[in-house]
Amino acid sequence: MKHLAFIPIGFIRTEVAEVPRHWSISDVEGEILLQPEYQPGLTGLQAGDRIVIIFYFHKSPPFSPENLIQKPPHRDQPAGVFSLCSPLRPNPIGLSVVEIIAIEKNIVKIKGLDMLNGAPVLDIKPYISYQAR
Repeated sequence: MKHLAFIPIGFIRTEVAEVPRHWSISDVEGEILLQPEYQPGLTGLQAGDRIVIIFYFHKSPPFSPENLIQKPPHRDQPAGVFSLCSPLRPNPIGLSVVEIIAIEKNIVKIKGLDMLNGAPVLDIKPYISYQAR
């Protein structure tokens, strides 16, 4: 298989040292510092919108086979990595849903952070809620 390479489109900036384990329980605020050349891609987004951020767990230690089963602190039993939101994964990629507070040029102010300061942002997508048919 061909080697995959991703170039960050921006980075997370937050002043908090610790963030909640999951975006669904976070009120932490911060910013996406988008590379200026990507600013036109924000057209159509506004305060109050929810977006999906695909990011890299830049502080995650290297993955090894013994990490396929993990015991998170909030669960009683160990579980497989693919049933968890652990940052310790074969490919340390995260996905979070956040709310836009404001957009100022190439800076997107957001609420609901579960990413550490400096986390590389790989992509931003609109959040589309699932509704049963």
